[in-house]
Amino acid sequence: HSVSRPSPNLAFVPASLPPDPAKVEELQHFVSNSKRLFVMTGAGISTESGIPDYRSEGVGLYARTDRRPVQHAEFVRSASARQRYWARNFVGWPQFSSHQPNTAHLVLKDWEKMGKLHWLVTQNVDALHTKAGSQRMTELHGCTHRVFCLACGDQILRSELQEHFEALNPTWKAEAFGVAPDGDVFLTDEQVRNFQVPACRKCGGILKPDVTFFGDTVSQEKVNFVHQRLAESDSMLVAGSSMQVYSGYRFALAAREKQLPIAVLNIGPTRLDHFASLKLNSRCGELLPLIV
Repeated sequence: HSVSRPSPNLAFVPASLPPDPAKVEELQHFVSNSKRLFVMTGAGISTESGIPDYRSEGVGLYARTDRRPVQHAEFVRSASARQRYWARNFVGWPQFSSHQPNTAHLVLKDWEKMGKLHWLVTQNVDALHTKAGSQRMTELHGCTHRVFCLACGDQILRSELQEHFEALNPTWKAEAFGVAPDGDVFLTDEQVRNFQVPACRKCGGILKPDVTFFGDTVSQEKVNFVHQRLAESDSMLVAGSSMQVYSGYRFALAAREKQLPIAVLNIGPTRLDHFASLKLNSRCGELLPLIV
């Protein structure tokens, strides 16, 4: 790779040993033998872009704080929950939306261009694979860069909504306390109290980011589509995911049922470790560029 690669931001990456050459060779063999690789990525591929994850030991959100992400039912039911969510999201958005893809995202885009990668499924909502140029891709849990109305379905860009927020809250200011994985920040109830949230411009309905919140489910149509892409594939690589969330884990179970070889690249244990053909405890951005 002659292209200059971005240097990683390791603040949210758990400690790991340098890649073991023997393991690198095994992964090289795995990828070389694959003609139609199905790749699933998780938060661990984006930590090197400076986005924290939830579960990483010592550095993930759950390890560092007692904060928990918004629940779908609470967001739909409670105006104050939406006010809190959007106030935090409004403050965090300029930083979150400016994150750039790292080496691992760029390598997977290269594999797609070379015809090696058949389909990419990401559990992330950060748009970094899109920014890297990946096209054969499904955003399993949606994307924070899009917003839609729960009543009429009208879609707008999150960047456009930022302008509505600014217009409605010209004097509102808040100091952030730390960044969370989904682009929001931590604010006190006092800070949130006077924040104004716009309604849908078409019907006055509730605006929600186009992401699957905890407690919500991925549409059956999307699940079926991903199963079809998996059925066309001959091997599966999981990069940067512990696969604790069933919406992603189900595809690993399906791959096992089809007896596809499965390689896992993740710092720390995953739900696949007992049936994966290959497990590597390394940084995605450190190991993937070594594979030719």
